[in-house]
Amino acid sequence: MKTSDNNISRKDFIRNSALAVAGLTLIPNIMTASPFDEKNLSVKGKMSLKNVRLETGFEYQDGEVSSTKTDLFYVEVENGKIIKISPNQPNAKAVDAKGLLMLPAFKDMHIHLDKTFYGDQWQAVRKRTGGIKGMIELEQKMLPEMLKNSTFKAEKLIELLQSKGTSFARSHVNIEPTSKLQSLKNLQKALENKKKGFGAELVAFPQHGVFYTDSVPYLKEAAKMDIDFIGGVDPFNIDGDIEKVIDFTVQLALDNKKGIDIHLHETGDSGLRTVEYLIKKVTENPALKGKTYLSHCFVLGKLEAAKQEEIAEKLGDAQIGIVSTIPFGRLIMPIPTLYKHNVTVLTGNDSIVDHWNTFGTGSVLQKANLMAQLYGYSTEFLLSRSLKLATGNILPLDDKGTQQWPKSGDKANFVLINASCSAEVVSRISEVESLVHDGNVVF
Repeated sequence: MKTSDNNISRKDFIRNSALAVAGLTLIPNIMTASPFDEKNLSVKGKMSLKNVRLETGFEYQDGEVSSTKTDLFYVEVENGKIIKISPNQPNAKAVDAKGLLMLPAFKDMHIHLDKTFYGDQWQAVRKRTGGIKGMIELEQKMLPEMLKNSTFKAEKLIELLQSKGTSFARSHVNIEPTSKLQSLKNLQKALENKKKGFGAELVAFPQHGVFYTDSVPYLKEAAKMDIDFIGGVDPFNIDGDIEKVIDFTVQLALDNKKGIDIHLHETGDSGLRTVEYLIKKVTENPALKGKTYLSHCFVLGKLEAAKQEEIAEKLGDAQIGIVSTIPFGRLIMPIPTLYKHNVTVLTGNDSIVDHWNTFGTGSVLQKANLMAQLYGYSTEFLLSRSLKLATGNILPLDDKGTQQWPKSGDKANFVLINASCSAEVVSRISEVESLVHDGNVVF
């Protein structure tokens, strides 16, 4: 990336962005660290920013993209939308973005906000016994206590995501006989409390199996509530019947006009059969095209190259997306092959500091960094494309280098990045009217 003030490679930008973990958000306790002056925030959801850096195009050398051009602009926002982008006005009375690079706000598209230890007393992962069903038994014992303050912990986890530049998440939420609908209700309270700066879509997730623990009545009830997807997990390993589980999930989604997002960790024949059967059902029910996802889908990383191509092509034709954690142990997913066949690829942090995973940074930009390293995306062009993994497939420049974001009328949902040195997320603006209330910054 090349700026008017300095030169920095896209590699350094993405690398440093991933290393930066001290991102700041516009919340009162760290307001003094923000580049925004509260006095400059006007009422009625109006705000102007000067010295905003935007990507404007590619520079070429010997026919190859060699750097990314940027320039400074004046950006006006009103009622949560960008209303005007004009040449910079450095002397205007406006919020000074200080040359920070504006990018689309980040999206975490696979996380479990409803069950975390984050923000509470520290607990590391316990030794696992009995495989997935052993973990189900452990979770059944732990959930009643976890639910007592799950709203508070979800809010703290949302704040962590916001500090990394994320303003939207797709969260899976437990729906099973132990927590029934309580996990969902508690998370909805947290999201309501954070709605002014954070949005989410929810997946009704039968963590303990659809039929293994008889989650059916609770899933049917949840499907009529304010959720977006019907979830699932390892139909063969947990419920022992791929077709029965997929048929139920598909019908429940169709009946309630929801999407589908199924966890699939199985890497052997049962994993492949699950993928192929879901493709068949979505092809038979076109209403589910573009609304169906496989989370993890690790079996793809185990297939021979020719089979990967075949399945990727079928997924693309059925418009079934893949939500991948990157990487998973030693397993590397065939993301370039999925892109080749126009499969939507998203990512997320999955579990953060819970009984499944001791770790987790909350940064999806770090996921983009890992993908770029794993697949050798070392050229300026490929590095610039890797950013879409963090932004939910929104990029400032199209493949030809034409500016496509931001434009007048776009939602005011962006991050500001220091692209010249540490590249940390220093501020996030999401739904600008949420930041402006009678002249005060709120959250």
